[in-house]
Amino acid sequence: MPERDSQDRSRRTALIALGVVIFLFVLGWFLAHELYEYGKLEDCLMSGRTNCEPIQTPAQ
Repeated sequence: MPERDSQDRSRRTALIALGVVIFLFVLGWFLAHELYEYGKLEDCLMSGRTNCEPIQTPAQ
């Protein structure tokens, strides 16, 4: 029975670690996407343009 408990604990630890890795991946992807968007806006502003904000169009 102790071997079974050890396997369950090991499996639980592996699943928690996998969850943490997935969470960090999603967080990193979100941050990279936001930094990319801010970078595009900054490039537009640094080129001297004043109309850099994207135009919001209503859904039809």
